[in-house]
Amino acid sequence: MVSRVRVWLNRTYAENVFFMDQLRRNPSDRAVEIHATHGDADSPVLAAADTADMEPEGLSPAGYVEYALAQCRRRGIDVFVPRLHQSAIVAHRAEFEAIGTALLAPPPQAVAVFQDKVIAYEAVQAIGVPVPPWWRVRNADELVAAVEELEAAGHKACFKPASGAGGVGFRVITRAPFSLLHLSGFPTPYVQLDLVLDALRRTDEPVDWLVMPRLEQPEVSVDCLTGPDNRVRLAIGRIKNGRRRGFTLQEQWLKPARLIAEGFGLHYLSNIQFRMFGDTPVLMDVNTRPAGGLHQLSLCGVNVPWLAVQLALGEDQGEVVPPFLGQDYTVVSGPRQLRPVSIPQQRAEETEPLLPVVPAPAPAESVESGTAQALPL
Repeated sequence: MVSRVRVWLNRTYAENVFFMDQLRRNPSDRAVEIHATHGDADSPVLAAADTADMEPEGLSPAGYVEYALAQCRRRGIDVFVPRLHQSAIVAHRAEFEAIGTALLAPPPQAVAVFQDKVIAYEAVQAIGVPVPPWWRVRNADELVAAVEELEAAGHKACFKPASGAGGVGFRVITRAPFSLLHLSGFPTPYVQLDLVLDALRRTDEPVDWLVMPRLEQPEVSVDCLTGPDNRVRLAIGRIKNGRRRGFTLQEQWLKPARLIAEGFGLHYLSNIQFRMFGDTPVLMDVNTRPAGGLHQLSLCGVNVPWLAVQLALGEDQGEVVPPFLGQDYTVVSGPRQLRPVSIPQQRAEETEPLLPVVPAPAPAESVESGTAQALPL
């Protein structure tokens, strides 16, 4: 009998409930048990898991590695998908392998390159991948110089942290004075230059921003599955243009993504994002982890989370070509059940292999989880 696979996702995005769903619905019909940990008891990821633990707060990266090793030993984890403290965890890959846990994450050198966007841009530019013009800014004078140069060339300036993920800290510079106009409607990413400069001049905290032109749509996120031999097994682009989403296999997007994934050894799952600078697709960002929207590739007839777990277990399926490209779609929010806050329900430890089904969840309030689900337009 083929043994069940135990997979752990540490503190991760709510959208990964769909990642978990796909592991359970794998085409191999193999039993999968999912462990999840988080710092928020109301995370839908905890409710969707078979077993769940609250993560301790305040651990250093080294302390978190010790915690992670203990979790893997205790839970008998076969495949660990780390998001929190990924760089510290992958530096200890040999220790995880010694206890029978495969890390579904790139090697430390690859993770290090893409932690800092300036280092990342310099590195990918060196292998021939186009990037937008950029300035590294640490004070008000440097920000003014960058903004003036961009505006002189006819561009809107924007900035984001040199290290960060998920669009956190992204803002677009405007010179329009603050007025009641900015208090109507919904909040936007636009921020007044004078307010930013005033904040910079009054703070004692260091800033490290990347300033660049605002890039145009479409945005294309290429999801890559890459083996430990540095060969890409699967690459599909997800096109975002306003609410409309779609898929692409056009080489103008896939070729630079393959160059990056193979050139830097982005093993297993990565997400490489491009936008347009004039008529040229340029790199926007590289994520060394599964994208929150990875499950949308199911509309192309592929179960990428399961392919990645198989690859981590040494069950290489070789190059995978999607049987078709799904029709255009949009994403909507939907309710997900939560576990009781006080005592997160646990599946009892069992010695016999578990069936590949999820036990009925405990009664819980149905809430909006903020996750996205792919639906045809």
